[in-house]
Amino acid sequence: MELPLFPLHTVLCPGIALPLHIFEERYREMVRHCLDTASPFGIALITEGREVGGGSISFARLGTVAEIRQVGRYPDGRFDLLVVGTRRFTVESVAADRRPYLVGDVTELDEPVGDEELARSLANRATRRFVRYLELLQPRNGETAEEIDVRVEIETEVAGGEASPHGDDPSLLADEGPERRVVIPDDPTTLSYLLAGILQVELPRRQALLEAESTEDRLRELLGLIEREIALLGRRWRAFTPGPAGLGPRRS
Repeated sequence: MELPLFPLHTVLCPGIALPLHIFEERYREMVRHCLDTASPFGIALITEGREVGGGSISFARLGTVAEIRQVGRYPDGRFDLLVVGTRRFTVESVAADRRPYLVGDVTELDEPVGDEELARSLANRATRRFVRYLELLQPRNGETAEEIDVRVEIETEVAGGEASPHGDDPSLLADEGPERRVVIPDDPTTLSYLLAGILQVELPRRQALLEAESTEDRLRELLGLIEREIALLGRRWRAFTPGPAGLGPRRS
C-alpha cells in the first residue's frame, strides 16, 4: 500500500503517542492530505541526515504507522498533532518525485508471538522488573531529576465499570473525574511495545526492539536492557537526563 513517510530522529512504537509540531510546508501538505483522506502516515527513524530542511537522508526500512488522534491548527498553516503508533511496516520502495514529501510502497507486518506460553512468562517477568526500574528512576535524597515525558495509549477503567481506550499521559489519569485505574495489557505483544516505548534507551536499541522478529524475541531483549538499566541505576553510574528526542513535541 502507499503511505506518506515522515522520517524523524525518533522511534515510534505501536501504542505510544507522539506530539508533533508541523511547520515545514512539505509536511503541512502531508498533514492536509492525511486529514482530507482520513489516512495515516508512516514514521521511520532517520539513520543519516537531518529531519529539518533539505539534503539527502537515510532512514530505517522498518517503521510504524501513525494515526492522527488530535489536531491543532495555527492561522499561518502550522499544525500541532498527537499521533499514535498502530502497526509496523517495511518500506519496499520510495517515490521522491510524486509529492513534496516522500511516499512509500509499504507492506504491513504481522506480529508473530513465538512460543505463546513462554512469551506470557517473559511478559510477567518484564513487568515486575520494569516496576523496579521505575522505582530506581526516582531521585534519592539530594538528587534532582527531570520528569520523563512519554505518552502512551492505554486502557483505563472506571472503578466498577468497563474499560475504555485512553490516549494521554498516564500521570493525568487521576484527575479525570470518576476514579480510574490503568489496565495493564495482558497481551504480551501489546505489553512488549509499551515497555519498548517507555524504557529510556538509545534510539538504535529501541529500533532493534521494534524490529524484533517475534514478541518472544522482543521481550527477551527488553529483559536484558531492563536488567542493564537496573544495574546502572542501582549503582548511580549515570543520572538520566532526557535529550531533545524524549521531551516535548517533535518539530518539523
